[in-house]
Amino acid sequence: MVEQIVAKVNGDIVTLSELDQMRKDMAAEMQQHGGTQAQIREAMKDREKDLLREKIDSLLLIQRAKDLDIKVDNEVSKRLAEVQSESKIADPDKFQQWIKENTGRSYEDFKQDMKNQILTQKVVAQEVSGKINIPHEQVVDYYEKHKSSFIRKEQIFLREILIAVEGDSPAALTAAEKKAKDVVARARKGERFGELVRDNSDALTAKQGGELPGYAKSDLSPELASAVWDKAKGHITDPIRVPSGFLILRVEEHFKEGQAGLAEVENDIKEQLYMPLFQPKMRDYLTELRRNAFLEIRDGFADTGAAPGKDTRWMEAALLKPETVSKEEVSTRRKHKKLLWVLPIPGTETKIEHTSSSRG
Repeated sequence: MVEQIVAKVNGDIVTLSELDQMRKDMAAEMQQHGGTQAQIREAMKDREKDLLREKIDSLLLIQRAKDLDIKVDNEVSKRLAEVQSESKIADPDKFQQWIKENTGRSYEDFKQDMKNQILTQKVVAQEVSGKINIPHEQVVDYYEKHKSSFIRKEQIFLREILIAVEGDSPAALTAAEKKAKDVVARARKGERFGELVRDNSDALTAKQGGELPGYAKSDLSPELASAVWDKAKGHITDPIRVPSGFLILRVEEHFKEGQAGLAEVENDIKEQLYMPLFQPKMRDYLTELRRNAFLEIRDGFADTGAAPGKDTRWMEAALLKPETVSKEEVSTRRKHKKLLWVLPIPGTETKIEHTSSSRG
C-alpha cells in the first residue's frame, strides 16, 4: 500500500490521504454543528480549494516554531492536566481511553495536536499579532463616530459553578451542599474562580470558565435576581438550591441602561479594529514563509496561498525522492510529527487571541 505525495514543504510532505482526512474532519465538524447534507456540500465547495493551502500554512508555522526554538512542553502538560481534571478520570489508562473514545484519536496523536496548536499560537503571537498596535486615539475616534451603537439595556453578567446532587438520598444532598459551601468559602478567600469552576463545576458552562450571557433583571427568577442584581462586581453568592443541585454565582459586570462609556467598550472596539488589520498581515507573513521555503507541488494540485513568482513546480522524477510513500511511513510520521487536523489555520477565518484585556 502506497500514498501519493501531493507536496513537499521543506523537510515535510503532504499526502493525498491527509487532504482526504481533512475533508472528512471538516464535514464531521459541520455535521456536529447541525448542518444538513446540502449545506455541508455547499460549504465544502467553498473550502475544498483551500485544503492544501491550509495544510502548507500549518506545516510552515510549526517549522517556524522550531526555528524560533519555542518550547511548550510545560504548557502541553498543564493543558492535558486540565482536560483530565474536566473529565473527572484519575486513572491514566482510563483517561487515555476516554480521549480515544471522545476524539477518535489516540492519546499520543491528541497530545501532538495540542502541542502543534500551542506552537502555532506562539508563533502567531510573536511574529504577527504582537506587532499590531492600535493607538488609543483611533479607539476614541471610532467610539465618537459609532456612539449610537453603544447604547444598551441594563444587563448583568455572571459566572456559575454547579455542584450536582448525585442520587436522591439525603446523604447525597448533604454531601453536595457541604461541597458547595466549601467552594464558596475558598472563592471568598481569593482562590481563582475560573480554577474553581474547572475543578468543581458540573455545568455545561465549565469548559467556558462558567461564563453566562448577559441577563436583564426580567430574565432572572426572583430568587436569583435577589441574590445578584444589586450586588457589587466580584460578589459571590451563597449556594442556591436548584433542581439539579447547588448553584454558586459570581457577579462579573453590571452595565446600567443608557450610553456606555468608552472604558466599558474599549476592548470591544479594539476587537473591531484589530481583525481587519490582522487578517492581511497574517496572510503576508505566510506568503513570506513560502518565499523562503522549499516547496514542490504535484501537477493537478494548487496552493491558493502561493507566493507570487515563486516556482513550486514538481521536479523531474529522476531528481526526486520517491513520489510515493508507504502508508506505514505516513502513519509513523503522523504519530511523531505534524498532526494538525483540528488546528484552526491563521489567515483564514480564525480568531486569534491578542493581548488586550477582557471581561473576567
